[in-house]
Amino acid sequence: MPMKVLITGGAGFIGSTVASAFVERGVTPVVLDSLVTGRQEFTDGKIFYQGDIGDGALIDGIFRDHPDIAVTVHCAALIVVPESMADPQRYYRVNLAKTLELAGHLVRNRCDRMIFASTAGMYRPEADLSVTETSALEPQNPYTRSKMMAELMLEDLSAAYGLRVISLRYLNPIGADPRMRTGLQHSRPSHALGKMIQSYEQGVPFRITGVGWETRDGTAIRDYIHVWDIARAFYEAASRFDAILPPVQAAGRQRGYQVINLGTGDGTTVRELVDAFREVVGDGFQAEEAPARPGDVVGAFVDPAKARELLGWRPEYTIEEAIRHSLQWAARRRELDVA
Repeated sequence: MPMKVLITGGAGFIGSTVASAFVERGVTPVVLDSLVTGRQEFTDGKIFYQGDIGDGALIDGIFRDHPDIAVTVHCAALIVVPESMADPQRYYRVNLAKTLELAGHLVRNRCDRMIFASTAGMYRPEADLSVTETSALEPQNPYTRSKMMAELMLEDLSAAYGLRVISLRYLNPIGADPRMRTGLQHSRPSHALGKMIQSYEQGVPFRITGVGWETRDGTAIRDYIHVWDIARAFYEAASRFDAILPPVQAAGRQRGYQVINLGTGDGTTVRELVDAFREVVGDGFQAEEAPARPGDVVGAFVDPAKARELLGWRPEYTIEEAIRHSLQWAARRRELDVA
């Protein structure tokens, strides 16, 4: 019998791409999204419920309608770092308190499998700027702190109530669904690639802010990963869930929590991102060096060894392909916004 999964935040960037990856592999997604940041058209052709993850009556109704839901993929969250610093109360309410409510609703409905969309931004980087699952936790802003706190809470719940949780932590998703069904909802993304696309479209030089970092070329490093590669990892986690986290036995309760990092293993510096962007759009793309901005950080990249071992997963798309898909989606989003 085909698997059915509940995807919270399934009308957002990550959740909608995960939903499409599941569909292509014969899995039926049931999408729950408040549409506060998600897009209605991202739910087209899917089972869709509009509402809040904290609404117990709604969650109960979803499980009455779909008692065969095997896994919940929890992508619903607020994710913009500067916004979290300006309004931390909202971030803790949505990312922490509502995750607690959702977990309670899942336990009540006997859905004991959750895959949690998290962030590797909660780690303190090692000396070589890598992070692994054993790196120290040192979140730097309310967004990453809210995700860390939600994970600690879910781990406690897993020990007490038999909820099993796989947390997938990653850093910088870019690109779009390769078939252009979904992508970033926002026309002005704040990451470096988004700024490059804006500079390219406006015909002005892109500013490389900070060239004195201790990296291989002096510019900051990020771990950009194609969103479709991330979506594939969610599918692998769902399909292998019981092998990764076997059902909890009544006697001798075992740990029902597992963290798996997703990343490229070496990251991309800003200068390398500029070079890759030129490979896609041509040598006319201009960039200029500028001083680092207050609050800028050197960055980090993720060691994906555990994902290779447990999920059989590694990134497949190149940075150039991710850039190309991001540019195609930017044009597609403009069409959707005009329509």
